Amino acid sequence: LGEATDEERLGWKYVPEGRKLAAEYIKQGGNLVLELSKCEDSVKKYIMQGAAEVLVGNISLPHNDIARKNNKRVMDGLKVVKSDKAGVENVYSKIRRIFDHCVGEGEQQKRQAYQSLKADFEAKMRQALQQQFGSFMGTKIDVEGQPQFQEEWRKVQAQLDSQYLALLGEYKQELSAIS
Repeated sequence: LGEATDEERLGWKYVPEGRKLAAEYIKQGGNLVLELSKCEDSVKKYIMQGAAEVLVGNISLPHNDIARKNNKRVMDGLKVVKSDKAGVENVYSKIRRIFDHCVGEGEQQKRQAYQSLKADFEAKMRQALQQQFGSFMGTKIDVEGQPQFQEEWRKVQAQLDSQYLALLGEYKQELSAIS
């Protein structure tokens, strides 16, 4: 193992600075362009590299308003730290298609899966109660409160999300590879 190069030393020092800058930008907002303009040109690429790592890592499925707002902020930030704006926008259009599908058809799939799982659990519980206690026809069963139901629902959600997460992972790798 030889001596570290100046370039490696600069990376060790300034990539973490970029990560920190991106984390603050995500948490508190702020102006990434302004913050980067304060950096010396000789170290800016390392800072932008560290920032890009954190920003790409913070893109997530848009399950709620907080995630949607976070994604917008992160994606706006990536446009600042990446020099190939067209390449970034090209990947963003793919990511937006996933997000639109996830929010549209994906949510519909989840609702259908939820109702189906709930009906299956109700039928199984009703059958078990009938076998154990006889007739239970008019009794309302709270399936959603059952830990087994909640566990199964988490598994179904994870399975439904996995297809989106796989694609999103690919697109995040594409973003990471863009200069």
